[in-house]
Amino acid sequence: MSQQWKAVCKVADIPVLGARVVKRATQPDVAIFRNSEDRIFALLDRCPHKGGPLSQGIVFGERVACPLHNWNIELGSGCAAEPDEGCTQKFTVKVEEGRVFLDLAELGLAASETAAA
Repeated sequence: MSQQWKAVCKVADIPVLGARVVKRATQPDVAIFRNSEDRIFALLDRCPHKGGPLSQGIVFGERVACPLHNWNIELGSGCAAEPDEGCTQKFTVKVEEGRVFLDLAELGLAASETAAA
């Protein structure tokens, strides 16, 4: 089965060294991050430590610092940098023509909801 993608925003909608939140009705939100090299990452918007909103953290390099307890989370893997432990869910991202897409199956949306994209 081929991957289906959902357009969630434009790269320009994500602040450099910041994040944008993609709301989900029945699951925790997804945070879309942009680093200084315009690389785009997507993680569940919950720190593996105490569930802090990663979208409100500071992006540096390929990590985000959780705003609650300053845990450093790797944007590529969703895992905490040592000595901290734990991971948050990461999402597959595709960028085409300045638009950011997430894998529909990973988002957990019904196919009928893709028409809005």
